Parts: sequence; C-alpha cells; structure tokens
Amino acid sequence: MFNIVYSGVAMRVSSEKQNLSEGEGQLDLIFRALGDRTRRALLARLADKPAMVTELAQPFAMSLPAVSRHIRVLEKAGLVARAIDGRVHHCSLSAAPFKDVEKWLSQYRRFWEGTLDSLARYVEDDPEKER
Repeated sequence: MFNIVYSGVAMRVSSEKQNLSEGEGQLDLIFRALGDRTRRALLARLADKPAMVTELAQPFAMSLPAVSRHIRVLEKAGLVARAIDGRVHHCSLSAAPFKDVEKWLSQYRRFWEGTLDSLARYVEDDPEKER
C-alpha cells in the first residue's frame, strides 16, 4: 500500500490485486460499453425517446446484426432495456447504471477540484499575462 499526493490530494493505492466486487465488474461492463462511439450514439438517440432496433440502425453504415451486437453490449451493461413484440425489438434507455458511474466518479471530485483550483491560481499568477 502506498500513497500518492497530487495537488494536495492524497490517494491511497494498493499495489496488490484486489478481488473485483460485483459493482466493480458492472462498472467495467458500463465503461466498456461507453468506450465505443457507435454505442454512445445509440444511447444518445435513446435518451430522446425509445426506438425500435431498425430505427436505431438507420443512420449507421453497418448491418442490422452489427447494430444488434452493439445493443447486446449495452444491454449486458444494463444501459439499455429491450422489449420484444413478435419480430419487433423495442429499446429504451436505463438510467440506473449512470448513477453507479456518477457515484464512482464522485470519489475523484476532490482531485479534479484541486487540479482546477491549481490551474486557476497558476493563470491568475502568470507573469506572462501582464505583458
């Protein structure tokens, strides 16, 4: 175990491998899903309104099965819910996983606020600015 201090914020880092909890495994799935621009674009469309898979696929230059694979990744991460009515697949956005991401990101809020404060002090004290 060792500490890292950056911009006045101490963070404790373990050099040992830790077992992933179920929540951390789910975060891995969420970030993997969000790591692809096509999947982010699909989520952006679903943020406006639920849609059928065929509607979601229209703006992309890829096959319907390829879009369905992207949607399956989003489903596995819990970001999309799919309802099947016969041959029609309806997709909608699930907001709950975003709360988990926000909770995880909030751990780093002090770090970012400290970094932004340091940047603000640097800009305010910059002698080049007065030229």
